[in-house]
Amino acid sequence: MKSGLQEEVSETVSEPQELSSLAGARETLEMWRLAGKLVPENVSEEQLKTFMECPSKSAKKKYLKYLYLKELHKKNDKRKMEEKRERRLEAQEQTSKTDEIKKSPFLSLWTSTMDKAYNWRAAQSMIFGQPLVFDMSYEKDMSVREVANTVKQLVQSEGCNRRAVDPFHIHFCNFKDDSLYHREFLKHYKEAWGRLLITVTEQCYTEVFPKDKLIYLTADSPKVMKTFDHDKIYIVGSMVDKSIKTGVSLARAKRLGLETAALPLDKYLLWNTGAKNLTLDQMMQILLTLKDTADWKKALEFVPKRKYCGFVSKPVSELKKTLDLVNTLKLGKRREEVQKQFAKNYPKKYKLKQK
Repeated sequence: MKSGLQEEVSETVSEPQELSSLAGARETLEMWRLAGKLVPENVSEEQLKTFMECPSKSAKKKYLKYLYLKELHKKNDKRKMEEKRERRLEAQEQTSKTDEIKKSPFLSLWTSTMDKAYNWRAAQSMIFGQPLVFDMSYEKDMSVREVANTVKQLVQSEGCNRRAVDPFHIHFCNFKDDSLYHREFLKHYKEAWGRLLITVTEQCYTEVFPKDKLIYLTADSPKVMKTFDHDKIYIVGSMVDKSIKTGVSLARAKRLGLETAALPLDKYLLWNTGAKNLTLDQMMQILLTLKDTADWKKALEFVPKRKYCGFVSKPVSELKKTLDLVNTLKLGKRREEVQKQFAKNYPKKYKLKQK
């Protein structure tokens, strides 16, 4: 048995040994860090002891990698919190500045004057403006949330149109009172709903306008729209396209015997993968720009950038010829490679074939 004095001596001897081993472990970590291995910047004494207890070098590397990633996540979380805090402070400053500006009597007068000007243009469009129809007959094909999203896009569309230099005369056709569409519009406009300078009717557009004047705009149409026709009346389906099966609006237009058209997205844009569907407010901005400028490039700038790589710089026919030429060259190169390989494997047969 060890005496109490011997135990004290062994403890005092083990302490410097432990400290020296910890110092050696820290030196090892520093060397690994300099060598470019995944080593955390801050390692506690407890973590260092766990590192030393790892049975193999690979186990030690794995443990250090775990600590490194844990530290990295903490840093990222801290950075995100700081960025969020900065954004919140900026938003508060912006709000305070906006509140100060709103109190300005000049700005109040300016806003009131501009509202009157916009309303005057919208009133003029109801008499002289080109009609634009929104087909409100898709409520049964959508969920409550999708109808709410559709109405939100229609509200934005109405705002874009009202602020335009030459606005459309908007018609909501096939609109039912106390429908889900109606209730959602009342949530947005409240008392202003009854004062909107648009035409709302339960009638179908075929009952309001001559059929030969109507063109239903749908992404499923085989016919591509070439130019904007000021004498035609364009129809846009009031729906969220993600929820609707392909071809529903095209089928409806065919059933009514109407002409259809699709925007020339492939002609002007290098489209990425995905459906060629646009939101209602994007359609409104595109049509307003076409109406004012007749410039497809300017109009299609309202298509979200994530949906395409860029604008087509050459005609599609030239691009197709270039692509065909590249494929032909590739095929010819492959044929030469196959012939060389065949000649190498069967030299006698290849010579006979050449003769």
